[in-house]
Amino acid sequence: MDKQAIFTQVSQIEERIGDLYTELGGLKEQIVQLIEENTRLVMENQNLREQLKKLSRTEEGKHVRKRSEEAGGEGYDNLTRLYNEGFHICNVHYGSLRSDGDCLFCLSFLNK
Repeated sequence: MDKQAIFTQVSQIEERIGDLYTELGGLKEQIVQLIEENTRLVMENQNLREQLKKLSRTEEGKHVRKRSEEAGGEGYDNLTRLYNEGFHICNVHYGSLRSDGDCLFCLSFLNK
């Protein structure tokens, strides 16, 4: 190989490295934006869960008291007690522990 060909090849490699470096910088910026968006969404999700939990507690208290007064059945009381102890009473997750707060399926079952 002559010197000119080697120099041309090194120049081309250097140019490709520059392009890759620019592309890598763009990818880094995208990752930072995605991480920031993910953090924002996690915080928003946490706030919404807390608000839902507060609303569910007040609604649950109203509906459970009203429903237990109306129903008065022993089975319904047992299911209400299980739910208040932290267990699912819905057909989807019956008997498993509730880990994420209130379950909409269970609440809809209690409100029937």
